[in-house]
Amino acid sequence: MLQTPYYLIDKTRLLPNMEKIAWLRENSGAKALLALKCFATWDVFDFMSQYMDGTTSSSLFEVKLGREKFPGETHAYSVAWSPSEIDEVLASSDKIIFNTVGQLTRFEEVSRSHVRGLRVNPGVSTSSFDLADPARPFSRLGEHDPANIEPVADLISGFMFHNNCENADFDRFSAMLDGIEQRFGHLVRRMDWISLGGGIHFTGEGYPLEKLAERLKRFSDKNEVQVYLEPGEAAITKSTTLEVTVLDTLWNGKNLAIVDSSVEAHMLDLLIYRESAKMVPNEGPEEWMVCGKSCLAGDIFGTFRFPAPLKAGDRLSMDDAAGYTMVKKNWFNGVQMPSIAVKELDGTTRLVRDFTYADFASALS
Repeated sequence: MLQTPYYLIDKTRLLPNMEKIAWLRENSGAKALLALKCFATWDVFDFMSQYMDGTTSSSLFEVKLGREKFPGETHAYSVAWSPSEIDEVLASSDKIIFNTVGQLTRFEEVSRSHVRGLRVNPGVSTSSFDLADPARPFSRLGEHDPANIEPVADLISGFMFHNNCENADFDRFSAMLDGIEQRFGHLVRRMDWISLGGGIHFTGEGYPLEKLAERLKRFSDKNEVQVYLEPGEAAITKSTTLEVTVLDTLWNGKNLAIVDSSVEAHMLDLLIYRESAKMVPNEGPEEWMVCGKSCLAGDIFGTFRFPAPLKAGDRLSMDDAAGYTMVKKNWFNGVQMPSIAVKELDGTTRLVRDFTYADFASALS
């Protein structure tokens, strides 16, 4: 048995997401790129690449990782490229997407022989989290005004529209696409390809994949463009757990259990968005607050129900622990970094990577 804490990527739980992506590609004509900002554990890239077309990035390092580790296309996007990295970005990518007309203009000459795109922000919100909403007021994420885009349209061959965030509502997505066609359609029809970004929760239970495939195909055919999707969370949802062990218990108005992991260090998004971790099953007469071992007072995974009282040595599994976890894990408090393990389709589990004091020390100075 592996020593906790560790992330366990289960390919049998990853596979259904991949199969839905493959079905959507086949029936819509859209291509699917893994968004590395959400998930970049490259040990499973060979497996995922059987069902996806490549990767999209948010930085030079992600571009390089996608090119080195994931077969297929490598799209390079960043909120702002620096002059010191642009040559390497171009050398490591198939397409480069600029966030603004200013960036496109600044790097127009050096990128002239490259496939280029521009991020466009339709200004339509699909998120209840202002922190993660690309269409929030005063957003810096993409160009908003068709009049500003028109003069540079001949310098690019594609657009990226990314303003969805955990959008599980097909009708809302379809209406957003209608709005894009109405406001930017004359520009879209001058392009060869359009990325509709990520944040579309189409691998979720009950999502109408058939309707999505038909809508994407209709958009593609009408505008004569190749459509790209950039699934992040949709690609890896429910595929991974964070395995932890109870170290201690106490009572302070509630039953408290302290585990050998940390929300602050290992599932930071929960802290940022003030959400609870997930456990299945979450039932029984015993209610316990599960807490991390860092010194942060609010290092709490959540309150859960169990069939019996927790005790030191008990093993717990945090569900749905792939997205925005391993890409954000950190060495806060010097808490032991979770190892990474993969459960294969045949049921065998192998340790992919563990972390030591040397990794902690080398991450500092």
